Amino acid sequence: MTTVYQHGTLAQLMAKQMAGTISVGELLTHGDTGIGTLDGLDGEVIILNGDVYQADSTGAVNHITDKKTTLPFASVHFDQPDNSYPLPFNATTYQNLSSQLTEKQIDNVFSALKLHGHFTHVHVRVAPKQTKPYPSLLTVAQHQPEFETRDVKGTLVGYYAPAVFGGATAAGWHLHFLADDLQFAGHVLDFEADDIVGSLLIFDEFEQHLPIDNHDFRAMKQDMAGLQDGIEASEGGKK
Repeated sequence: MTTVYQHGTLAQLMAKQMAGTISVGELLTHGDTGIGTLDGLDGEVIILNGDVYQADSTGAVNHITDKKTTLPFASVHFDQPDNSYPLPFNATTYQNLSSQLTEKQIDNVFSALKLHGHFTHVHVRVAPKQTKPYPSLLTVAQHQPEFETRDVKGTLVGYYAPAVFGGATAAGWHLHFLADDLQFAGHVLDFEADDIVGSLLIFDEFEQHLPIDNHDFRAMKQDMAGLQDGIEASEGGKK
């Protein structure tokens, strides 16, 4: 059995619920690889080999070692090389990624992508930390810093989710990047890679965990009109 564990939903971020509701320590009991954001939508989180990194809105990359640090939203899984498919290409772009994986038939399944190697170009954005009263995720996305780099070695990691689960998570691709030298990271808006190795892990189980002890989450009212368009816009419009 292969499981992807998700705490919180993107819909709750759209509904202005950004308080951290799971600790890093608890999250790591469910996976050693993944992505997310910290309390108050503070930056972009990348988890590799059980180490947690945060790209903040200044462009800095921080190693998060305090296991009490909290997150409102994150997806993780345990890396399983033996159950993963090696990718049949060593060069790709964000635009071509899905077409290059057509034979893997991922449209209706959750899957994790991991690429490592040389990237000729990476374009990311980083959500700045918010304070109460929180704005919506879409509002934050319209006023967040973006960063670009070229000729960088690093790891791209993230998930593909079926369209039917849009709202709970981001339908299509949701990818983060971390440079090997820990000098560049963020939520991926675009990339080009010319010398990479990668793997695809397909999950047969999606475990959704909700912050039921959080009063604001229990009391929130979700505006369903425009939810999908709002999430797509906040994620950068990539599928």
